[in-house]
Amino acid sequence: MLTNMSEIMSKKISVLDISIDNFTAKEAMQEALAYMESDLVSVIELVTIESLMELGTEAELKEEIENFDLILAGNKTILEAAEITDHKCLRETQDKTFLKMFLRYLARKHKRVYLLVESEEEGQKMFGHFEEYYRGTQIVGMAKVSAKNRADDMLINAINGEEVDCVLSALSSPLQEELISKNRNVMNARVWLGLGKDGIPVAAKGIGGGRIGQFFMKQIFKKEIEKSKKRGKLTKKTVSFLLYFFVKIY
Repeated sequence: MLTNMSEIMSKKISVLDISIDNFTAKEAMQEALAYMESDLVSVIELVTIESLMELGTEAELKEEIENFDLILAGNKTILEAAEITDHKCLRETQDKTFLKMFLRYLARKHKRVYLLVESEEEGQKMFGHFEEYYRGTQIVGMAKVSAKNRADDMLINAINGEEVDCVLSALSSPLQEELISKNRNVMNARVWLGLGKDGIPVAAKGIGGGRIGQFFMKQIFKKEIEKSKKRGKLTKKTVSFLLYFFVKIY
């Protein structure tokens, strides 16, 4: 576990006004193992291109995200946007090495896990993914969470009643970040791991979820990064256009 503050800060990169920890998979895993020994819930977030775009104008929420314990890039394009060229970091990020290591740890230690999804289909596919690849994991609960019909109190009571080691959230942004930011202090779990909608490769593939959609999304993201470097920040007009485009391709 990194204990030197200057060492930790030296590994921080900023992408679209969100600080990201540029850790190797081993370093991130060391942090996660330490969190699993703590009585207070620690928050790990795997940010994606989609989540960075969705959080574009959420200034207050971005401030809350700065309090997360560990924020990692979920796609190598994000690292490339920050001009990271280390081949090991890029490869590990693309291969989701940390995520695989952490999920193997949960299975090996028979940890108790609670899943958060947005649809029954996603829940079934995620459960099947654990059954196939991480069989030792104890899935003690699963909840479908909707931004329109949130019932935070009921959800937190359900999680707290299961003596959970880890909450795995596969929710879209900003729902995922809002949920943990609001309820972190009343949640009884060791680790909250925010995966986002595509954190585990089980989602159904539409146009936006396939190669064509991902290609266009990456190209737009790269162009927006270049623009933000020139003017220093995203404009609300640009973010609105990007979100409209994402809705169209999905």
